[in-house]
Amino acid sequence: GDAAAETEVIAVEDDGMTNQQKNAVRAAKNYISFAGFSRDGLINQLSSDAGDGYDIDDATIAVDSMDIDFNEQAGKSAKNYVSIQGFSCDGLINQLSSSAGDKYTKEQAEYGAKLAGACD
Repeated sequence: GDAAAETEVIAVEDDGMTNQQKNAVRAAKNYISFAGFSRDGLINQLSSDAGDGYDIDDATIAVDSMDIDFNEQAGKSAKNYVSIQGFSCDGLINQLSSSAGDKYTKEQAEYGAKLAGACD
């Protein structure tokens, strides 16, 4: 009845996001403040049992609500790899775009590798 409908209005804030989704946004901001993440990598981090354990839908909505420059994120990830070990241009692009790696798109990976100076 009416009571249930009212509860729903209280749970969902003005921006249409649930508390879970808002918490996921906060967690995502925290992750990208110290490391580079691709869209899929960030959603995976938020929703995996080893990560935050958010519902995959909540994690996806949270990440997509954020204005993240994934080219910039790819550059951050690439620089991190290069500082740890030497990577060839192709090797770095593969690492960044691999489904077992960072899950960036090919374009983002290429941009990131160039930004890190691995493809000069």
